[in-house]
Amino acid sequence: MAGNGVASIGECMLELSGQAGPNWRMGFAGDTFNTLWALHALSGDRPATYVSAFGDDPFSRDQIDFFAQNGIGIGASPIIPGARPGLYAITLTGAERSFTYWRGDAAARQLSSDAAALAKSLENQGLVYFSGITLAILDDAARKTLLAAVAKARADGSLVAFDPNYRPRLWRRREEAQTAILDALAVTDIALPTFPDEQMLFGDAAPQKTAERLRKLVGEVVVKNGEEPALIAANGTLQPVQAVHVAAPVDTTGAGDSFNGAYLAARLAGHVPTAAALHAHRVAAAVVQVRGALAPFETLSAAFED
Repeated sequence: MAGNGVASIGECMLELSGQAGPNWRMGFAGDTFNTLWALHALSGDRPATYVSAFGDDPFSRDQIDFFAQNGIGIGASPIIPGARPGLYAITLTGAERSFTYWRGDAAARQLSSDAAALAKSLENQGLVYFSGITLAILDDAARKTLLAAVAKARADGSLVAFDPNYRPRLWRRREEAQTAILDALAVTDIALPTFPDEQMLFGDAAPQKTAERLRKLVGEVVVKNGEEPALIAANGTLQPVQAVHVAAPVDTTGAGDSFNGAYLAARLAGHVPTAAALHAHRVAAAVVQVRGALAPFETLSAAFED
């Protein structure tokens, strides 16, 4: 029987943002961590665990301390001697962001290096979340280890949520990404794809095509599409949920990740999928009005309850 904790698997990097001349602001972020951040902020007293692998350098120690200060643990995640976190920088053109990465030898690439530790981190979790980026940073053997651990957690009662989050530069071949993402969907209860990603990866002509394709594989599907309506495929129905328009966004980094966290928090709280998507849209709209990927907990909570 699963407990009530939430676990997210992937890579949290050092984030450089808010450039002012030669100076940058440093924080910590990454797609699955951004989702856990919102989910944790909106899930009350549920224990939160970020499952990854970490280095033993000062930046890794600061990262783990930052998690702890905000009520997030690391479970049995391994500490790799000599390893360090990946790094990325956000460059803005208006509110639209672009990213530059330094992550080739990041510690998180070894998150499946200890299968027993990985399984222990996922043990008795109420919800397990991961993404296509989690898959992309692993080699073939590590990917199989990860999916086996997720499948075991699901068999033991955990709800599994997955965002395909396709990033072409992280994959050797498009076909490799297709196969890995389909394997992940086979152990998923809630899929949270983004339409432009699915169009690029699978050639879907419209969000409806994405929803129809994925509903054959997963019981609950939420197709995100920026400021266009999200499309919910659940309980045999297909329903659009209107997004919240933001007239002057500041920074779109982390909007989709925060949508995912808010949607999952709402579903865990008992909201039906369409109501959960309304909560999630409000949270995403609040996130694009702050800089960086992580909005303050109070900002997330106010938007969620609005």
